[in-house]
Amino acid sequence: MKRLTLLYIYLLCSITLMTAQPKYEVRAVWLTTIGGIDWPRTYAHDGMGIGEQKRQLTDMLDRLKEAGVNTVLLQTRVRATTIYPSDREPWDGCLSGKPGRSPGYDALQFAIDECHRRGMELHAWVVTIPIGKWNTYGCQQLRKRYPSLVKKIGEEGYMNPELQGTADYLADICADITRRYDVDGIHLDYIRYPETWRGTKSASNITRIVRAINQKVKLYKPWVKLSCSPIGKYDDLARYSSRGWNARRQVAQDAQGWLRDGLMDQLYPMMYFQGNNFYPFAIDWQEYDYGRTVVSGLGVYMLHPKERNWPLTEIQRQLNVTRQIGMGHCYFRAKFLLDDVKGVYRCVKGFDRHPALIPPMTWERHTTPVSPASLSVTRTSQGDMLSWDGAIDRSDGPYLLYNVYASTSAPVDISNPANLVATRHLWQQLSVRRKSGKAPLYYAVTALDRYGNESAARQEVDYSDGSLNSSLLSLQSSLLSHNGKTLALNTNKILDAEFLVVQTMQGNIVHTCQNKGQVDLRPLPNGMYELRSLNRKGITHRLGYFIIKR
Repeated sequence: MKRLTLLYIYLLCSITLMTAQPKYEVRAVWLTTIGGIDWPRTYAHDGMGIGEQKRQLTDMLDRLKEAGVNTVLLQTRVRATTIYPSDREPWDGCLSGKPGRSPGYDALQFAIDECHRRGMELHAWVVTIPIGKWNTYGCQQLRKRYPSLVKKIGEEGYMNPELQGTADYLADICADITRRYDVDGIHLDYIRYPETWRGTKSASNITRIVRAINQKVKLYKPWVKLSCSPIGKYDDLARYSSRGWNARRQVAQDAQGWLRDGLMDQLYPMMYFQGNNFYPFAIDWQEYDYGRTVVSGLGVYMLHPKERNWPLTEIQRQLNVTRQIGMGHCYFRAKFLLDDVKGVYRCVKGFDRHPALIPPMTWERHTTPVSPASLSVTRTSQGDMLSWDGAIDRSDGPYLLYNVYASTSAPVDISNPANLVATRHLWQQLSVRRKSGKAPLYYAVTALDRYGNESAARQEVDYSDGSLNSSLLSLQSSLLSHNGKTLALNTNKILDAEFLVVQTMQGNIVHTCQNKGQVDLRPLPNGMYELRSLNRKGITHRLGYFIIKR
Protein backbone atom coordinates (compact mmCIF):
# COMPACT_ATOMS: atom_id res chain seq x y z
CA MET A 1 0.00 0.00 0.00
CA LYS A 2 2.82 2.40 0.87
CA ARG A 3 4.48 1.74 -2.49
CA LEU A 4 1.21 2.48 -4.33
CA THR A 5 0.77 5.70 -2.35
CA LEU A 6 4.27 6.84 -3.25
CA LEU A 7 3.62 6.02 -6.89
CA TYR A 8 0.39 8.03 -6.78
CA ILE A 9 2.24 11.04 -5.34
CA TYR A 10 4.92 10.71 -8.00
CA LEU A 11 2.36 10.68 -10.78
CA LEU A 12 0.54 13.70 -9.39
CA CYS A 13 3.77 15.67 -9.06
CA SER A 14 4.79 14.70 -12.58
CA ILE A 15 1.60 16.27 -13.90
CA THR A 16 2.92 19.65 -12.70
CA LEU A 17 5.18 19.90 -15.71
CA MET A 18 2.50 18.69 -18.11
CA THR A 19 -0.49 20.71 -16.95
CA ALA A 20 -1.55 23.10 -19.68
CA GLN A 21 -0.84 26.72 -18.86
CA PRO A 22 -4.12 28.67 -19.05
CA LYS A 23 -4.20 32.12 -20.56
CA TYR A 24 -6.63 33.33 -17.88
CA GLU A 25 -5.97 32.55 -14.23
CA VAL A 26 -5.78 34.50 -10.98
CA ARG A 27 -2.42 33.92 -9.26
CA ALA A 28 -2.49 35.91 -6.06
CA VAL A 29 -0.80 36.40 -2.72
CA TRP A 30 -1.90 37.81 0.62
CA LEU A 31 0.64 40.46 1.66
CA THR A 32 0.14 41.06 5.38
CA THR A 33 1.11 44.32 7.10
CA ILE A 34 -0.12 43.71 10.67
CA GLY A 35 2.95 43.74 12.85
CA GLY A 36 5.05 43.88 9.67
CA ILE A 37 4.94 40.08 9.49
CA ASP A 38 5.23 40.20 5.67
CA TRP A 39 6.06 43.87 5.19
CA PRO A 40 7.52 46.26 6.28
CA ARG A 41 10.40 44.75 8.23
CA THR A 42 11.65 48.12 9.51
CA TYR A 43 10.04 51.38 10.65
CA ALA A 44 10.07 54.67 8.76
CA HIS A 45 11.12 57.69 10.83
CA ASP A 46 12.82 59.72 8.09
CA GLY A 47 13.70 59.72 4.42
CA MET A 48 16.14 56.87 4.86
CA GLY A 49 13.53 54.74 6.61
CA ILE A 50 10.97 55.49 3.91
CA GLY A 51 13.47 54.52 1.23
CA GLU A 52 14.22 51.24 2.99
CA GLN A 53 10.52 50.31 3.26
CA LYS A 54 10.03 51.10 -0.40
CA ARG A 55 13.07 49.03 -1.36
CA GLN A 56 11.78 46.08 0.66
CA LEU A 57 8.41 46.23 -1.09
CA THR A 58 9.77 46.59 -4.61
CA ASP A 59 12.14 43.66 -4.02
CA MET A 60 9.18 41.55 -2.90
CA LEU A 61 7.08 42.59 -5.89
CA ASP A 62 9.92 41.77 -8.29
CA ARG A 63 10.20 38.26 -6.87
CA LEU A 64 6.42 37.78 -6.83
CA LYS A 65 6.31 38.85 -10.47
CA GLU A 66 9.02 36.27 -11.28
CA ALA A 67 6.84 33.61 -9.62
CA GLY A 68 3.90 34.44 -11.91
CA VAL A 69 1.81 36.34 -9.34
CA ASN A 70 -0.58 38.76 -11.05
CA THR A 71 -2.68 39.89 -8.07
CA VAL A 72 -1.49 41.33 -4.75
CA LEU A 73 -3.94 41.49 -1.84
CA LEU A 74 -2.36 44.17 0.36
CA GLN A 75 -3.60 44.53 3.94
CA THR A 76 -4.80 48.14 3.92
CA ARG A 77 -7.23 48.43 6.83
CA VAL A 78 -5.54 46.52 9.62
CA ARG A 79 -7.45 46.78 12.93
CA ALA A 80 -9.49 49.98 12.62
CA THR A 81 -6.17 51.46 11.46
CA THR A 82 -4.81 52.11 7.98
CA ILE A 83 -1.64 52.21 5.89
CA TYR A 84 -2.85 55.32 4.05
CA PRO A 85 -3.79 58.84 5.26
CA SER A 86 -7.42 58.82 6.37
CA ASP A 87 -9.68 61.26 8.20
CA ARG A 88 -11.79 58.30 9.33
CA GLU A 89 -9.24 56.05 11.02
CA PRO A 90 -5.69 56.49 12.38
CA TRP A 91 -2.42 55.23 10.95
CA ASP A 92 -1.47 51.69 11.86
CA GLY A 93 1.81 51.35 13.73
CA CYS A 94 3.34 48.87 11.27
CA LEU A 95 4.86 51.70 9.20
CA SER A 96 6.11 54.27 11.70
CA GLY A 97 6.39 52.07 14.79
CA LYS A 98 3.74 54.07 16.65
CA PRO A 99 -0.03 53.83 16.03
CA GLY A 100 -1.47 57.14 14.90
CA ARG A 101 1.85 58.48 13.58
CA SER A 102 2.38 59.06 9.86
CA PRO A 103 5.35 57.31 8.28
CA GLY A 104 5.87 60.30 6.00
CA TYR A 105 4.48 58.79 2.82
CA ASP A 106 1.37 57.08 1.43
CA ALA A 107 2.21 53.37 1.45
CA LEU A 108 -0.99 52.37 -0.37
CA GLN A 109 -0.37 54.77 -3.26
CA PHE A 110 3.23 53.62 -3.54
CA ALA A 111 2.18 49.95 -3.61
CA ILE A 112 -0.46 50.62 -6.28
CA ASP A 113 2.03 52.41 -8.51
CA GLU A 114 4.64 49.68 -8.15
CA CYS A 115 2.18 46.85 -8.79
CA HIS A 116 0.78 48.58 -11.88
CA ARG A 117 4.30 49.25 -13.13
CA ARG A 118 4.81 45.47 -13.09
CA GLY A 119 1.49 44.63 -14.74
CA MET A 120 0.02 43.33 -11.47
CA GLU A 121 -3.34 44.12 -9.92
CA LEU A 122 -3.51 45.54 -6.40
CA HIS A 123 -6.55 44.84 -4.24
CA ALA A 124 -6.98 46.73 -0.96
CA TRP A 125 -7.41 44.07 1.74
CA VAL A 126 -9.85 45.43 4.32
CA VAL A 127 -10.22 43.64 7.67
CA THR A 128 -13.86 44.34 8.48
CA ILE A 129 -15.35 43.14 11.79
CA PRO A 130 -12.33 42.67 14.16
CA ILE A 131 -10.81 45.92 15.44
CA GLY A 132 -8.09 44.56 17.72
CA LYS A 133 -7.58 44.24 21.46
CA TRP A 134 -9.96 46.37 23.51
CA ASN A 135 -7.34 48.90 24.57
CA THR A 136 -5.34 49.12 21.34
CA TYR A 137 -5.25 52.48 19.60
CA GLY A 138 -7.53 51.72 16.68
CA CYS A 139 -10.20 50.13 18.84
CA GLN A 140 -10.04 52.99 21.35
CA GLN A 141 -10.47 55.65 18.70
CA LEU A 142 -13.40 53.88 17.08
CA ARG A 143 -15.08 53.40 20.48
CA LYS A 144 -14.77 57.10 21.19
CA ARG A 145 -16.37 58.11 17.90
CA TYR A 146 -18.95 55.34 17.50
CA PRO A 147 -19.41 53.57 20.84
CA SER A 148 -22.67 51.93 19.80
CA LEU A 149 -20.98 50.10 16.89
CA VAL A 150 -18.37 48.34 19.00
CA LYS A 151 -18.86 45.13 20.95
CA LYS A 152 -16.42 43.54 23.41
CA ILE A 153 -15.97 39.77 23.37
CA GLY A 154 -13.32 38.61 25.79
CA GLU A 155 -10.37 40.93 25.34
CA GLU A 156 -11.18 41.71 21.70
CA GLY A 157 -13.16 44.48 20.09
CA TYR A 158 -15.49 43.86 17.16
CA MET A 159 -17.80 45.94 15.03
CA ASN A 160 -21.34 44.76 15.70
CA PRO A 161 -22.47 43.00 12.50
CA GLU A 162 -26.14 43.29 13.48
CA LEU A 163 -26.30 47.08 13.26
CA GLN A 164 -27.04 49.08 10.12
CA GLY A 165 -24.45 51.58 11.28
CA THR A 166 -21.71 48.96 10.89
CA ALA A 167 -22.75 48.33 7.29
CA ASP A 168 -22.77 52.08 6.56
CA TYR A 169 -19.40 52.66 8.26
CA LEU A 170 -17.59 49.83 6.46
CA ALA A 171 -19.18 50.83 3.15
CA ASP A 172 -17.87 54.36 3.63
CA ILE A 173 -14.35 53.05 4.36
CA CYS A 174 -14.36 50.95 1.16
CA ALA A 175 -15.90 53.75 -0.88
CA ASP A 176 -13.24 56.19 0.34
CA ILE A 177 -10.45 53.85 -0.78
CA THR A 178 -12.17 53.24 -4.12
CA ARG A 179 -12.76 56.93 -4.79
CA ARG A 180 -9.27 58.12 -3.83
CA TYR A 181 -7.09 55.31 -5.17
CA ASP A 182 -6.69 53.44 -8.44
CA VAL A 183 -7.16 50.04 -6.81
CA ASP A 184 -8.20 47.06 -8.88
CA GLY A 185 -10.21 45.45 -6.10
CA ILE A 186 -11.58 45.68 -2.56
CA HIS A 187 -10.88 42.46 -0.66
CA LEU A 188 -12.94 41.89 2.49
CA ASP A 189 -11.48 39.82 5.31
CA TYR A 190 -13.35 38.48 8.33
CA ILE A 191 -16.69 39.52 6.82
CA ARG A 192 -18.54 37.23 9.22
CA TYR A 193 -19.63 36.78 12.79
CA PRO A 194 -16.87 36.17 15.33
CA GLU A 195 -16.79 32.46 16.12
CA THR A 196 -17.05 33.43 19.82
CA TRP A 197 -20.32 35.30 19.26
CA ARG A 198 -23.05 34.40 21.72
CA GLY A 199 -26.57 34.04 20.45
CA THR A 200 -28.11 33.57 17.02
CA LYS A 201 -26.04 34.38 13.95
CA SER A 202 -28.06 35.69 11.03
CA ALA A 203 -26.65 35.51 7.49
CA SER A 204 -28.86 38.42 6.50
CA ASN A 205 -26.86 40.76 8.73
CA ILE A 206 -23.56 39.90 7.08
CA THR A 207 -25.15 40.03 3.62
CA ARG A 208 -26.48 43.51 4.45
CA ILE A 209 -22.90 44.68 5.04
CA VAL A 210 -21.70 43.09 1.79
CA ARG A 211 -24.54 44.68 -0.16
CA ALA A 212 -23.84 48.13 1.30
CA ILE A 213 -20.16 47.87 0.36
CA ASN A 214 -20.98 46.58 -3.12
CA GLN A 215 -23.36 49.45 -3.82
CA LYS A 216 -20.87 52.11 -2.71
CA VAL A 217 -17.86 50.63 -4.51
CA LYS A 218 -19.68 49.96 -7.78
CA LEU A 219 -21.26 53.42 -7.72
CA TYR A 220 -17.80 54.99 -7.97
CA LYS A 221 -15.97 52.42 -10.09
CA PRO A 222 -17.90 49.39 -11.41
CA TRP A 223 -14.69 47.79 -12.71
CA VAL A 224 -13.24 47.47 -9.19
CA LYS A 225 -13.55 43.82 -8.15
CA LEU A 226 -15.23 43.07 -4.84
CA SER A 227 -14.01 39.89 -3.19
CA CYS A 228 -13.69 38.23 0.20
CA SER A 229 -11.85 35.39 1.90
CA PRO A 230 -14.51 33.04 3.32
CA ILE A 231 -13.82 30.07 5.55
CA GLY A 232 -12.44 27.30 3.33
CA LYS A 233 -15.49 25.02 3.54
CA TYR A 234 -18.82 26.53 2.57
CA ASP A 235 -20.94 23.85 4.25
CA ASP A 236 -21.15 20.12 4.86
CA LEU A 237 -21.21 18.08 1.68
CA ALA A 238 -23.29 14.96 1.03
CA ARG A 239 -20.29 12.66 1.55
CA TYR A 240 -17.84 14.87 3.44
CA SER A 241 -18.37 16.70 6.72
CA SER A 242 -16.90 20.14 7.39
CA ARG A 243 -16.14 18.84 10.89
CA GLY A 244 -17.98 21.65 12.57
CA TRP A 245 -16.22 24.51 10.80
CA ASN A 246 -17.88 26.02 7.74
CA ALA A 247 -18.75 29.43 6.40
CA ARG A 248 -22.52 29.25 6.04
CA ARG A 249 -23.70 27.80 9.34
CA GLN A 250 -20.89 28.49 11.82
CA VAL A 251 -20.33 32.20 11.06
CA ALA A 252 -23.29 33.11 8.77
CA GLN A 253 -21.07 33.77 5.76
CA ASP A 254 -23.20 33.07 2.66
CA ALA A 255 -20.30 33.44 0.22
CA GLN A 256 -21.76 31.30 -2.56
CA GLY A 257 -24.99 33.27 -2.30
CA TRP A 258 -23.02 36.50 -2.74
CA LEU A 259 -21.69 35.19 -6.06
CA ARG A 260 -25.16 34.05 -7.11
CA ASP A 261 -26.73 37.41 -6.28
CA GLY A 262 -23.99 39.46 -7.95
CA LEU A 263 -22.63 40.95 -4.72
CA MET A 264 -19.15 39.52 -5.21
CA ASP A 265 -16.90 39.27 -8.26
CA GLN A 266 -14.34 36.91 -6.75
CA LEU A 267 -13.95 34.57 -3.77
CA TYR A 268 -10.69 33.50 -2.14
CA PRO A 269 -11.74 30.69 0.24
CA MET A 270 -9.09 29.98 2.88
CA MET A 271 -8.54 26.30 2.10
CA TYR A 272 -5.69 25.54 4.47
CA PHE A 273 -6.43 21.81 4.64
CA GLN A 274 -5.24 18.50 3.23
CA GLY A 275 -6.82 15.45 1.58
CA ASN A 276 -10.59 15.09 1.83
CA ASN A 277 -10.73 18.32 3.79
CA PHE A 278 -9.50 20.10 0.65
CA TYR A 279 -10.37 18.44 -2.67
CA PRO A 280 -14.14 17.79 -2.32
CA PHE A 281 -14.63 21.31 -0.98
CA ALA A 282 -12.56 22.80 -3.80
CA ILE A 283 -14.88 21.10 -6.29
CA ASP A 284 -17.88 22.44 -4.37
CA TRP A 285 -16.59 26.01 -4.62
CA GLN A 286 -15.94 25.61 -8.33
CA GLU A 287 -19.34 24.05 -9.07
CA TYR A 288 -21.10 27.00 -7.48
CA ASP A 289 -19.08 29.86 -8.92
CA TYR A 290 -22.09 31.19 -10.90
CA GLY A 291 -19.81 32.25 -13.75
CA ARG A 292 -17.56 34.35 -11.52
CA THR A 293 -14.02 33.80 -10.27
CA VAL A 294 -13.09 31.49 -7.39
CA VAL A 295 -9.47 31.32 -6.25
CA SER A 296 -8.28 28.64 -3.85
CA GLY A 297 -6.40 30.00 -0.85
CA LEU A 298 -3.39 27.73 -0.36
CA GLY A 299 -1.77 27.47 3.07
CA VAL A 300 1.89 27.53 2.09
CA TYR A 301 2.65 28.51 5.69
CA MET A 302 1.68 24.94 6.61
CA LEU A 303 4.94 23.79 5.02
CA HIS A 304 6.96 25.36 7.81
CA PRO A 305 8.27 22.89 10.43
CA LYS A 306 6.86 25.14 13.20
CA GLU A 307 3.39 24.91 11.65
CA ARG A 308 2.09 21.58 10.28
CA ASN A 309 5.29 20.59 8.46
CA TRP A 310 3.43 19.61 5.29
CA PRO A 311 5.46 18.04 2.49
CA LEU A 312 5.85 20.15 -0.64
CA THR A 313 3.96 17.51 -2.60
CA GLU A 314 0.76 18.56 -0.83
CA ILE A 315 0.92 22.08 -2.30
CA GLN A 316 1.90 20.64 -5.69
CA ARG A 317 -1.18 18.41 -5.72
CA GLN A 318 -3.43 21.28 -4.70
CA LEU A 319 -2.02 23.48 -7.45
CA ASN A 320 -2.60 20.77 -10.04
CA VAL A 321 -6.12 19.88 -8.99
CA THR A 322 -7.37 23.45 -8.67
CA ARG A 323 -5.97 24.29 -12.09
CA GLN A 324 -7.59 21.23 -13.63
CA ILE A 325 -11.01 22.23 -12.27
CA GLY A 326 -10.62 25.85 -13.36
CA MET A 327 -9.74 27.65 -10.12
CA GLY A 328 -6.95 30.13 -9.56
CA HIS A 329 -4.61 30.04 -6.57
CA CYS A 330 -3.62 32.46 -3.82
CA TYR A 331 -0.76 31.97 -1.35
CA PHE A 332 -0.96 32.63 2.38
CA ARG A 333 1.37 34.32 3.10
CA ALA A 334 3.92 36.25 1.06
CA LYS A 335 6.77 35.64 3.51
CA PHE A 336 6.48 31.84 3.41
CA LEU A 337 6.38 31.87 -0.38
CA LEU A 338 9.34 34.23 -0.76
CA ASP A 339 11.35 32.43 1.93
CA ASP A 340 11.11 29.37 -0.36
CA VAL A 341 10.07 27.09 2.50
CA LYS A 342 10.79 23.52 1.35
CA GLY A 343 11.36 24.85 -2.17
CA VAL A 344 7.83 26.20 -2.67
CA TYR A 345 8.99 29.36 -4.46
CA ARG A 346 11.00 27.34 -6.98
CA CYS A 347 8.04 24.98 -7.41
CA VAL A 348 5.67 27.86 -8.12
CA LYS A 349 8.05 29.40 -10.65
CA GLY A 350 8.00 26.14 -12.58
CA PHE A 351 4.27 25.66 -12.28
CA ASP A 352 3.41 29.20 -13.45
CA ARG A 353 6.19 29.44 -16.01
CA HIS A 354 4.13 31.59 -18.40
CA PRO A 355 2.17 34.76 -17.54
CA ALA A 356 -1.61 34.69 -17.19
CA LEU A 357 -4.29 37.34 -17.58
CA ILE A 358 -6.99 38.03 -15.00
CA PRO A 359 -10.34 36.54 -16.14
CA PRO A 360 -12.50 39.38 -17.52
CA MET A 361 -15.54 40.65 -15.61
CA THR A 362 -17.95 39.87 -18.43
CA TRP A 363 -20.88 40.01 -16.00
CA GLU A 364 -20.16 43.73 -15.57
CA ARG A 365 -19.13 44.58 -19.12
CA HIS A 366 -18.40 42.39 -22.14
CA THR A 367 -17.78 44.94 -24.89
CA THR A 368 -14.19 44.68 -26.13
CA PRO A 369 -12.00 47.70 -26.90
CA VAL A 370 -11.07 48.64 -30.43
CA SER A 371 -7.61 47.22 -31.14
CA PRO A 372 -4.61 49.51 -31.72
CA ALA A 373 -4.59 51.00 -35.21
CA SER A 374 -0.89 50.52 -35.78
CA LEU A 375 2.14 48.70 -34.42
CA SER A 376 5.67 49.77 -35.27
CA VAL A 377 8.77 47.68 -34.53
CA THR A 378 12.36 48.94 -34.75
CA ARG A 379 15.02 46.26 -34.44
CA THR A 380 18.49 47.08 -33.11
CA SER A 381 21.50 45.05 -32.03
CA GLN A 382 20.41 45.42 -28.39
CA GLY A 383 16.75 44.62 -28.86
CA ASP A 384 13.43 45.66 -30.34
CA MET A 385 11.57 48.93 -29.80
CA LEU A 386 7.78 48.72 -30.11
CA SER A 387 5.23 51.51 -30.27
CA TRP A 388 1.52 51.57 -31.10
CA ASP A 389 -1.51 53.84 -31.05
CA GLY A 390 -5.14 54.12 -32.00
CA ALA A 391 -6.88 51.85 -29.46
CA ILE A 392 -10.34 53.00 -28.32
CA ASP A 393 -11.99 52.16 -25.00
CA ARG A 394 -15.70 51.43 -25.30
CA SER A 395 -16.20 51.01 -21.53
CA ASP A 396 -16.46 53.60 -18.78
CA GLY A 397 -12.98 52.85 -17.44
CA PRO A 398 -10.38 55.58 -16.92
CA TYR A 399 -7.76 54.25 -19.32
CA LEU A 400 -6.66 51.29 -21.41
CA LEU A 401 -3.94 48.76 -20.68
CA TYR A 402 -2.05 46.66 -23.22
CA ASN A 403 -0.90 43.08 -23.64
CA VAL A 404 2.11 42.41 -25.84
CA TYR A 405 2.79 39.05 -27.49
CA ALA A 406 5.88 37.78 -29.33
CA SER A 407 6.75 34.68 -31.31
CA THR A 408 9.39 33.48 -33.76
CA SER A 409 6.58 32.80 -36.24
CA ALA A 410 3.97 35.12 -37.65
CA PRO A 411 1.17 35.81 -37.16
CA VAL A 412 1.64 35.67 -33.41
CA ASP A 413 -0.77 33.29 -31.68
CA ILE A 414 -2.35 35.36 -28.90
CA SER A 415 -4.20 32.34 -27.49
CA ASN A 416 -0.88 30.88 -26.34
CA PRO A 417 0.21 32.36 -22.96
CA ALA A 418 3.80 31.37 -23.74
CA ASN A 419 3.81 34.28 -26.21
CA LEU A 420 2.96 36.91 -23.58
CA VAL A 421 5.87 39.25 -22.96
CA ALA A 422 3.98 42.07 -21.19
CA THR A 423 0.59 42.10 -19.46
CA ARG A 424 -1.52 45.06 -18.31
CA HIS A 425 1.18 47.34 -19.77
CA LEU A 426 0.58 51.00 -18.94
CA TRP A 427 2.35 52.64 -21.85
CA GLN A 428 2.11 52.61 -25.65
CA GLN A 429 5.70 51.61 -26.15
CA LEU A 430 7.88 48.74 -24.99
CA SER A 431 11.55 47.85 -25.21
CA VAL A 432 12.36 44.15 -25.56
CA ARG A 433 15.99 43.32 -24.87
CA ARG A 434 17.39 40.61 -27.11
CA LYS A 435 20.80 39.10 -27.68
CA SER A 436 22.17 39.43 -31.18
CA GLY A 437 22.17 36.25 -33.23
CA LYS A 438 18.82 35.00 -31.96
CA ALA A 439 15.94 34.31 -34.35
CA PRO A 440 13.86 37.45 -34.95
CA LEU A 441 10.66 37.91 -33.00
CA TYR A 442 7.34 39.00 -34.46
CA TYR A 443 4.93 40.96 -32.31
CA ALA A 444 1.24 41.57 -31.68
CA VAL A 445 -0.45 43.96 -29.25
CA THR A 446 -3.97 44.05 -27.82
CA ALA A 447 -5.85 46.65 -25.80
CA LEU A 448 -7.35 45.74 -22.42
CA ASP A 449 -10.06 47.66 -20.60
CA ARG A 450 -10.31 47.81 -16.82
CA TYR A 451 -12.90 45.04 -16.80
CA GLY A 452 -10.33 42.72 -18.40
CA ASN A 453 -11.92 42.60 -21.86
CA GLU A 454 -9.27 42.20 -24.55
CA SER A 455 -9.39 43.56 -28.08
CA ALA A 456 -8.47 41.75 -31.25
CA ALA A 457 -4.74 41.73 -31.96
CA ARG A 458 -2.86 44.26 -34.00
CA GLN A 459 -0.18 42.14 -35.63
CA GLU A 460 3.17 43.56 -36.61
CA VAL A 461 2.34 42.53 -40.18
CA ASP A 462 -1.08 43.42 -41.54
CA TYR A 463 -2.59 40.35 -43.23
CA SER A 464 -6.04 41.76 -43.80
CA ASP A 465 -5.51 42.31 -47.54
CA GLY A 466 -3.39 39.20 -48.09
CA SER A 467 -0.27 41.27 -48.76
CA LEU A 468 3.25 40.19 -47.84
CA ASN A 469 6.06 42.46 -46.77
CA SER A 470 9.70 41.86 -46.03
CA SER A 471 9.01 40.75 -42.48
CA LEU A 472 6.94 37.84 -43.73
CA LEU A 473 9.06 36.69 -46.65
CA SER A 474 11.33 34.68 -44.41
CA LEU A 475 8.29 32.77 -43.17
CA GLN A 476 6.97 31.67 -46.54
CA SER A 477 8.65 28.31 -46.27
CA SER A 478 6.69 27.52 -43.08
CA LEU A 479 3.28 28.36 -44.57
CA LEU A 480 1.03 25.67 -46.02
CA SER A 481 1.39 25.62 -49.80
CA HIS A 482 -1.49 25.59 -52.28
CA ASN A 483 -2.33 26.51 -55.87
CA GLY A 484 -4.93 29.14 -55.03
CA LYS A 485 -7.82 26.71 -55.55
CA THR A 486 -6.98 23.61 -53.48
CA LEU A 487 -4.80 23.02 -50.44
CA ALA A 488 -3.61 19.40 -50.23
CA LEU A 489 -2.44 17.87 -46.96
CA ASN A 490 -0.31 14.94 -45.87
CA THR A 491 -3.11 12.59 -44.77
CA ASN A 492 -0.78 10.59 -42.54
CA LYS A 493 -0.71 13.52 -40.11
CA ILE A 494 -4.49 13.90 -39.85
CA LEU A 495 -5.84 10.34 -39.93
CA ASP A 496 -7.95 10.85 -36.79
CA ALA A 497 -9.54 14.09 -38.02
CA GLU A 498 -13.12 13.93 -39.26
CA PHE A 499 -13.28 17.58 -40.27
CA LEU A 500 -10.98 20.36 -41.45
CA VAL A 501 -11.75 23.85 -40.17
CA VAL A 502 -10.58 27.17 -41.65
CA GLN A 503 -10.70 30.23 -39.44
CA THR A 504 -9.60 33.84 -39.64
CA MET A 505 -6.76 35.21 -37.54
CA GLN A 506 -9.41 36.59 -35.18
CA GLY A 507 -10.68 33.04 -34.57
CA ASN A 508 -13.87 33.21 -36.65
CA ILE A 509 -14.68 29.96 -38.49
CA VAL A 510 -15.28 30.68 -42.18
CA HIS A 511 -15.14 27.24 -43.77
CA THR A 512 -15.61 23.62 -42.66
CA CYS A 513 -15.32 20.46 -44.72
CA GLN A 514 -14.97 16.71 -44.23
CA ASN A 515 -11.42 15.46 -44.11
CA LYS A 516 -10.58 14.13 -47.54
CA GLY A 517 -7.00 15.31 -47.43
CA GLN A 518 -7.64 18.63 -49.12
CA VAL A 519 -9.47 21.93 -48.72
CA ASP A 520 -11.36 23.81 -51.43
CA LEU A 521 -10.11 27.41 -51.24
CA ARG A 522 -12.26 28.90 -53.98
CA PRO A 523 -15.00 30.23 -51.63
CA LEU A 524 -12.43 32.11 -49.53
CA PRO A 525 -11.42 35.73 -50.21
CA ASN A 526 -7.84 36.99 -50.07
CA GLY A 527 -6.31 36.99 -46.62
CA MET A 528 -4.44 34.93 -44.07
CA TYR A 529 -6.04 31.91 -42.42
CA GLU A 530 -5.44 29.17 -39.89
CA LEU A 531 -6.23 25.54 -40.72
CA ARG A 532 -7.24 23.16 -37.91
CA SER A 533 -8.27 19.52 -37.63
CA LEU A 534 -11.29 18.34 -35.63
CA ASN A 535 -12.02 14.74 -34.58
CA ARG A 536 -15.18 13.12 -33.24
CA LYS A 537 -14.17 13.72 -29.62
CA GLY A 538 -14.00 17.45 -30.26
CA ILE A 539 -10.20 17.54 -30.09
CA THR A 540 -8.69 20.09 -32.44
CA HIS A 541 -5.12 20.72 -33.59
CA ARG A 542 -3.53 23.51 -35.57
CA LEU A 543 -2.23 22.24 -38.92
CA GLY A 544 -0.73 25.53 -40.03
CA TYR A 545 -1.35 28.88 -41.68
CA PHE A 546 -1.83 29.81 -45.32
CA ILE A 547 -2.25 32.99 -47.32
CA ILE A 548 -4.52 33.54 -50.30
CA LYS A 549 -3.43 36.26 -52.70
CA ARG A 550 -5.05 36.19 -56.12
